[in-house]
Amino acid sequence: MSEPISQVFQHCPRCGQRSETVGRNPFRCAGCDYTHFFGPCAAVGGIICDRDGQVLFLRRQRDPGKGKLGIPGGFVDAGESAEQALKREALEEVNLRVLRVTYLASFPNQYAFRGVILPVTDIFFECEVESFDSIAAEESEVASWHFCHPNESTLSEMAFESNRLAVEEFLRRRSV
Repeated sequence: MSEPISQVFQHCPRCGQRSETVGRNPFRCAGCDYTHFFGPCAAVGGIICDRDGQVLFLRRQRDPGKGKLGIPGGFVDAGESAEQALKREALEEVNLRVLRVTYLASFPNQYAFRGVILPVTDIFFECEVESFDSIAAEESEVASWHFCHPNESTLSEMAFESNRLAVEEFLRRRSV
């Protein structure tokens, strides 16, 4: 069972004192007055289409969502822009060089991993890649990849609700 990060965070990272505010946001230390806000971290996702307008989907190799569908993406590292993170993640996960990104939408996400639930803001982009000639799955993260025109069956297999919402938003904009 997973718990929100505010429940897991029980000791002050500055002085080590156990907090009396466990489960509250913000965390406040009575010992040294350190305050910590449990705001979301940032993650990115990219909608990448082939020449026929089919979307690239990845089958996840690990939890959360092992065996379910996702799109290229991941967490934004410290000192990195969302666009830089997406380019790095696409290269790491499927060996694709992203040339251009266009903002699509953002959605909240709850990322449950190893018993802790992190609040995340997922930022989605439409991407243009250099070429698909080098596409290859990074085996520790991606079990497989495929292109398809998304339908209800595809969307029901998504690992994260935020990814499904992004693909739906992409399809809505394409149909207008």
